[in-house]
Amino acid sequence: MNETSRQARDSVAGNRKRQAALPGQGGLKRIISASSNSMRGLKNAIGTEAAVQQEMAVLAVGVPLSFFIAGNPWIWLAMVGSLFFILTVELLNTAIERLCNHVTPEHHEAIRVTKDIASAAVFFALSLGGLIWVVAIVERFGWLR
Repeated sequence: MNETSRQARDSVAGNRKRQAALPGQGGLKRIISASSNSMRGLKNAIGTEAAVQQEMAVLAVGVPLSFFIAGNPWIWLAMVGSLFFILTVELLNTAIERLCNHVTPEHHEAIRVTKDIASAAVFFALSLGGLIWVVAIVERFGWLR
């Protein structure tokens, strides 16, 4: 085995060792750090983004309401999962918009297109969530027979 191959192999093995999810090797500490970063990002988004605030309010109302609408655990999971999915896509959209604004604060056509595409993703997430909730409500009250 030549020196380049050995270095490549050792480099890969070293990465595996560093990424091991074992106590003392970054596993639990990395999880705690990642969770802290996530909560800080969510707090910032809730504090500054109207769309995120609205979707958090819908989540706060929707989760308890879903217990009364869902006829079985799978429907409940779809209903609540759709709310989390909408929030997830909205957070990604917010991150993309902020990055775009950081890269070039002035109007730029390619940035506008990028933001519009991210916004379209939110639209489809909202559409999916709406469909799931409408079908669950229609099925719950027997209007779908």
